[in-house]
Amino acid sequence: MMSDKDIEEFHSLEKQMRRIKKSNKYNYIEGKRIDDHGSRIYDINGARLPSVTTILGKTKDQKFLRDWKAKVGEAEAERIKNLSSNRGTSMHKFLESYITGVGYDDLTELGQAAKPMAKKITEMGLAPVEEYYGSEVTLHYPGLYAGSTDLVCLHNGLETIVDFKQSNRPKREEWIEDYFLQIAAYAMAHDYVYKSQIKQGVIMVCTPDLYYQEFKIQGADLRSYKHQFLKRLDMYNELKFDEKEKVEINKEELSEEFKFDKLAVQVRNGEIPPDDVETHFMNQTFLRYFRKKYRKELLGMSPDYVKKYGYKKT
Repeated sequence: MMSDKDIEEFHSLEKQMRRIKKSNKYNYIEGKRIDDHGSRIYDINGARLPSVTTILGKTKDQKFLRDWKAKVGEAEAERIKNLSSNRGTSMHKFLESYITGVGYDDLTELGQAAKPMAKKITEMGLAPVEEYYGSEVTLHYPGLYAGSTDLVCLHNGLETIVDFKQSNRPKREEWIEDYFLQIAAYAMAHDYVYKSQIKQGVIMVCTPDLYYQEFKIQGADLRSYKHQFLKRLDMYNELKFDEKEKVEINKEELSEEFKFDKLAVQVRNGEIPPDDVETHFMNQTFLRYFRKKYRKELLGMSPDYVKKYGYKKT
């Protein structure tokens, strides 16, 4: 049962969120998110695209993260990461609930910690939002990338991409370059697919002790981050190409080994004429493979082959 305080808080939030009206200006395409061996991809109408977060994660300098893990220890780093991730997920659910008007609560200890963080963002960050076009919106740039942004809205008269972030401590602008790149990628995708003019990105950050921060990018800064993201996308594609090339090489090696194995069996069983055998043995790679495979079975071979090619009994 809800207490009087909970009921009062619920109605207060309900009244507050009535100020944000829903606009159907954009008809958003839905996509399916897939987590694949540590990477995230999106299926958009049958096309599989890498996520923005995966692209940035694969191309960022990991030195700071490695140093931090070395300082606090792997176990503690994992605990902090999981706690932060779960608290952030809960905070996002509260914010989505506030925006869309769909009821939600989380009575766990973690949920009750996230709830006031969401409320702080609601009060401080969402006040200038006049209308919203979508919450938890899947965006994609055809053939290049995809992702999910927290909010697309009209913020102080500007069409805006908004991202909500929880943080264990206050942020400095120089620490959050990837947040800006993420916003820039979503803005490019939105403009391309929906012929919009996203003018602004806003990152709304709140800590567990309810310290609120807001970071904005517009104009030349937004254009600069778009170019920087495209460079990171190129880096990602080069890395993927290198990985794919390695896989293809391995496939070729496996294919060659399969071919050698079949041929070795035919040679061993005397199914190939001697002249052809001699030709095959001129391939030193096959010869080494054959000797290794049958080093303990040479007695089972034709005596002529043994004599001709100098195999020794083992």
